[in-house]
Amino acid sequence: MIDLKDLRENPQKYRDGAAAKNYDPNLVDQLLEIDTQLRAAIADRESLTAEQNKVGKEIGQLAPKLKSASNDEKTQIQAQIAELKQKPEKLKPQIKELETQTQSLTAQRNDIHLLIPQPPDTDVPHGQSADDNVQISTWNPDWFDPAKSFEENKGFKPKSHIDLLKNLNLVDFERGVKLAGSRSYVLLGQAMQLHQAILRYAFDFMVNENNFTPVTAPPLVREHILTGTGFFPHGKDDVYHIANPTSEDQLYLTGTGEAGLMGLHMDEIIDEEQLPLTYTTVSTCFRRESGSAGKDTAGLFRIHQFDKVEQVVICKADEEESRQWHQKMLGFVQHLIQSLQLPYRLLQCCTADLGPKNADMIDLECWMPSRGPTDENDQPTGAYAETHSASRLYDYQTRRLNLRYKPAGQKKTIHCHSLNNTVAASPRILIPIIELYQNEDGTINIPTPLQPHMGGATIIK
Repeated sequence: MIDLKDLRENPQKYRDGAAAKNYDPNLVDQLLEIDTQLRAAIADRESLTAEQNKVGKEIGQLAPKLKSASNDEKTQIQAQIAELKQKPEKLKPQIKELETQTQSLTAQRNDIHLLIPQPPDTDVPHGQSADDNVQISTWNPDWFDPAKSFEENKGFKPKSHIDLLKNLNLVDFERGVKLAGSRSYVLLGQAMQLHQAILRYAFDFMVNENNFTPVTAPPLVREHILTGTGFFPHGKDDVYHIANPTSEDQLYLTGTGEAGLMGLHMDEIIDEEQLPLTYTTVSTCFRRESGSAGKDTAGLFRIHQFDKVEQVVICKADEEESRQWHQKMLGFVQHLIQSLQLPYRLLQCCTADLGPKNADMIDLECWMPSRGPTDENDQPTGAYAETHSASRLYDYQTRRLNLRYKPAGQKKTIHCHSLNNTVAASPRILIPIIELYQNEDGTINIPTPLQPHMGGATIIK
């Protein structure tokens, strides 16, 4: 949620920010108009209430005079009191109407306020779609030359993760669909072990090597948690709603552990000495993928249920500190992916690809042989594909969550800043691991860091 005071003072900043993200800039003017009406209604109601209170005081000043007044004076004072008592009754309908108007305008303002996106940082490149994202850098293990094809790098034509897993009887898409419908799957044997291994490796990496606090984050949360973290109202179509007739709560399945981690401290004032809070979790995630009909329907890339290790940082309200944490969090993930020897690139997301919440976002994309354009033999030539997203949100989420801290020596509380980044999302991350570690005979080497989590096995066969 953006700062309403700042929006009143700098409306063009938010019009430009909305337009840069391909949202309707007229929402800003609608919000300002309703805000003006609301503030006027509140002022009128307070004025009439003050008038009521003034009448009460005047009656209170006249009543004691009755004891010492003559009969004629008493009659006059009683007439004045009677007349004064009629004024509040006449004001009540007006006040009630203004209260109704205030409630309606408050609801309207809140609805539009939640729709205003956070303006992108000024150094984020402008663009109209994800096609305008900008490559920052690449990293490749010694054996991989991105200028060459997979076959030129490894000496044989690659199989997709789908074919590799099917040939080894390690995946069952048909039974997955039977169980849970489209975009569902069942991992078997060593594929399930590999899935668990990467999650355990990533989780231990954040806890043991980077000192993040491990936390369980419930995948089932109340509606106000998803509103507070900025996933609602814009992303509501992509979230599973749980029918729960025994409860008044609206419950939803989360698409990331970020929601639960950020919601932990909703409506709290954190001691400044506790900041930054650095949390990590591994949780099952659910996404409807409502906007991707017909896209990536085969394989493990775009699915409804997956598991993810997430990292969240809640820090002081300082832009430079937020930027430093953004780079640190990216650094953690790069270290992890490099240890797995997976070629990747960092991609600066343009304004149109940030979504409503983010001031900045950088994606990490791993190289996957089974993606990209096809060659003359109708075989994919390989391409980078997103496996991680690192987001900088400043106080956008914490305003909605009412999450604050009190700086030393100050009476006023300040909203914290927040950041998040994927550590590992599986089974999507299994795609580059399986495809890049495949052997010509269809077996799959296990990356060295994952072998201890697979009972010491070195190969999947």
